[in-house]
Amino acid sequence: MTERDFDTPVETPTVQPAPAQGAKPAQTVPVVAVVLAAGFGTRFDPDNPKQLVSVGGKPIVCWSIDAFEHCDRISDIVVVVNPKVRGEVETLVGEMGYTKVRVIIDGGDERVDSTAAALDMLAAAGIPNDAKILIHDAVRPFVEQSAIDGSIDALDQFTAATVAYASTDTVLLTEDLGDLKVVKSVPDRPNTFRAQTPQSFRFATIRHAYDLAAADPDFHPTDDTRVVVDYLPDEPVAIVSGAETNLKITTLEDIPTAERIAEEILGRDPKEEARARMHALLAQAAGQMHR
Repeated sequence: MTERDFDTPVETPTVQPAPAQGAKPAQTVPVVAVVLAAGFGTRFDPDNPKQLVSVGGKPIVCWSIDAFEHCDRISDIVVVVNPKVRGEVETLVGEMGYTKVRVIIDGGDERVDSTAAALDMLAAAGIPNDAKILIHDAVRPFVEQSAIDGSIDALDQFTAATVAYASTDTVLLTEDLGDLKVVKSVPDRPNTFRAQTPQSFRFATIRHAYDLAAADPDFHPTDDTRVVVDYLPDEPVAIVSGAETNLKITTLEDIPTAERIAEEILGRDPKEEARARMHALLAQAAGQMHR
């Protein structure tokens, strides 16, 4: 795929008309969505990359790209892929006619390697330091527009933010004691959240955090917020409200739940569709009996 230019910052005019009630303010810097689709999902199905599995009649990776493609405030999309599925993803992007996908790049062995590859590419492309970068797991296909908007807005006040969903379970912090783990502490439930994506940053912040982390031989975080928390501890990370439906598809057992969410989004009634399929099968069987 030919790399297309990233949108340049829009100059703010001296006098601006008041925005319509409820309208979001115009962005004056690039707002880039980085969709991470480089994992190969060994816990899912080694023979079927989960980002290409169809849910609700559409590949999982396309659900995630759609969410940012259809957000007016997103200026650019970068898709990071496993080299083994690059051809398929490039074909899908072309067939779907995504206009905001500027480039598809190869990711690394781990999630942080894929993020680092995207950050290096953005730096080489001349993305300004104050650009807003939203990093999203492709296998969270049902991210809501409110979470994307909330992430963009949070970066007006903070340099880092993460979508998260309040935990309804009590969380236990543990430590090892012999062959078993034991409870070390029990944080108050109102202060516990389940991290989701997108995780969002001003470009200079996430770039600096990764530069610091690269010098640490023990650097193995599982998400980008952890990189900022560990290496830029004075940078507060804002919480943006997520949703239970913003699930991460990890194993085959997650697919039925994902299908139900997709049906609800598409406005279909799974029970009605099941009845229709049953009627069709019965009609087919009846037709064969009368031959």
